[in-house]
Amino acid sequence: MTTNKWSIHPVIVAAIAINICALALAVAWSGNETRMFTLLHEDGIVEWMQFLCFTVIAAMLAYVAIDRATRLPRSTLAVLGIAGISLVVALAAMEEISWFQRVLNVPSPDFFAVNNRQAEMNLHNLALGKGSIHKTILLKLIVLIGLVHNVVLPLLARSRPGIRRFVESLGLYLPPLTASFAYILLVILSNVLIDHPRKGELGELFGATHYLSTAFAAYVIGSNYDSPALIEHEVDARKVTVLFIMVMAFLVLMAWMLTSVSRMGAV
Repeated sequence: MTTNKWSIHPVIVAAIAINICALALAVAWSGNETRMFTLLHEDGIVEWMQFLCFTVIAAMLAYVAIDRATRLPRSTLAVLGIAGISLVVALAAMEEISWFQRVLNVPSPDFFAVNNRQAEMNLHNLALGKGSIHKTILLKLIVLIGLVHNVVLPLLARSRPGIRRFVESLGLYLPPLTASFAYILLVILSNVLIDHPRKGELGELFGATHYLSTAFAAYVIGSNYDSPALIEHEVDARKVTVLFIMVMAFLVLMAWMLTSVSRMGAV
């Protein structure tokens, strides 16, 4: 386990900076429908960034699970937990872009054309009553789990260390409160400052980058994490941190480029 002295990990700072830039861009573009379309609509910058973050998280956690299973064969429950999270996040990534339907220009099967609120080939937009699975169930569940994971449990763990040990024994981790409060504040600001029907996409982006950075800090570096991390030495941890911040910057560039390609293909 590394013994870094960062009060807040640099990767988390980078994620907060990316989210602030996204919010500032949305505020600056709020009066321009064309630019807001580029930012928030299907195959826009925000949606591609979510997909890329989820994909990196899923791949990273899969590797962490394999590494831990090899080095620590007794931590079966934790390995299963990390592998399970990896699978769930991978599914979320594919759902985000409708399983590459628009990229491959695949027409929606009859079932999805009739029952999906956006006539897309995904599950989270399936009709449920007057709404969709996403708005009726998933969104409320995400908010509840997010508050418990980011605020309630970290606050309780400050006075009851056993909570952190139990959470980590399941293969999970607790984000640092500083990162959680920044994430929640940005979500609130996006709802207050932005007047757009798809402004909720910004909150999803903030969550994607938040979990990308905090999961990396915990599982890979061992920051704010008591279980064995992927990187054991401080010097190596700092080098990997710099590389990962560069990867995060590259993801932003890729999201922008993929948006441009998607719009060209739609013309």
